[in-house]
Amino acid sequence: MNFNFYMPSRVIFGKGSLNNLHKQKFPGKKALIVAEVFMKEIGYLKRLEEQLDKADISYILFDKIVPNPIKEHVMEGADIVKKEKCDFIIGMGGGSSIDSAKSIAIMSTNEGDFWDYMTRGTGKKKAIPNDPIPVIAVSTTSGTGTEADPWMVITNGKEKVGFGYDKTFPYLSIVDPELMKSIPPKLTAYQGFDALFHSAEGYINKIANEMSDLFALKSIELIGKSLAKAVANGEDEEARENVAMASTLAGIVQSVSDCTAEHSIEHGLSAYYPKLEHGAGLIAISREYYTLLAESHDCDEKMINMAKILGKKDASKPMDFVNALVELQKACGVDNIKLSDYGVKREDLPAIAQNSKFTSGLYETDPHDFSDEDILRILEKSYK
Repeated sequence: MNFNFYMPSRVIFGKGSLNNLHKQKFPGKKALIVAEVFMKEIGYLKRLEEQLDKADISYILFDKIVPNPIKEHVMEGADIVKKEKCDFIIGMGGGSSIDSAKSIAIMSTNEGDFWDYMTRGTGKKKAIPNDPIPVIAVSTTSGTGTEADPWMVITNGKEKVGFGYDKTFPYLSIVDPELMKSIPPKLTAYQGFDALFHSAEGYINKIANEMSDLFALKSIELIGKSLAKAVANGEDEEARENVAMASTLAGIVQSVSDCTAEHSIEHGLSAYYPKLEHGAGLIAISREYYTLLAESHDCDEKMINMAKILGKKDASKPMDFVNALVELQKACGVDNIKLSDYGVKREDLPAIAQNSKFTSGLYETDPHDFSDEDILRILEKSYK
């Protein structure tokens, strides 16, 4: 029994928890708020600003973040922090905003280009000389779990790379399921499946351990129990709470274990086609990815365990998990996602497959030993 568990973030979870943000100890007196523009439109930005006003915290808004965040915005945000002498960063939204906040935090105290420090793709693999400034995460979605792990995913051209280390865990995270009621059904499903795959991949991963398994299995159970309910009725408070909890648990899984090639392949897709939502891309390739694992008998016992947790109590073979997964996707109305809807071209698939290997180290910890043919097979069979 061996594991290395480090999770330094203070996570405050619960309905209405944003309302008490002003009571927390802040790591400075001036913040850069990093968000997508619609945070203002739905009124969440105003609620955050009211909390900061109560705490006598000054702030500047940077709301250019896009669904697949880009390096250019990281550099622009860092320039603002340096110019305005901000003490810390608040990322408000989903993975895009919080991942961007973590990345901006690094570049706020370091020189050069963000890609100088990336360890994959064309990154220069330089050591980060100075600690990033603190990040507060205010999560408004249930998907990435970035509020409870050190990871961030940023796109530079056609390279979409994951990165993180001990210093990029959030200082403080607010997970308020009440904020997630505004998420429309389709995005609720996309984000929920992202959380599911974080836990499933963390569970079958070569570096999985007793600690990550504990969180992964509970996360999968909560998704199976409540995601379809949250999609059907966004006002269902219990379902929203369960899916939010599953996402945070999945983040902890990622801080102890890791993702697998499923995420690598999707990153290759959305690097080429940034309008492809991350969760939608994962759903699109998931059936063929897990079918390959089942047919190769790479992790039979764990796939059977996950099938049972998703409701197939009599599961006896790894394909039972694939079937349970597809049933849940049907229940959420996302079982027929077409890559062609996002303009994906079949002739790009070989390049996407190679790009996914170039920009990711997750193939190394996948239970399957992937050949180039295996990756292309998943993409080809997932193409619709």
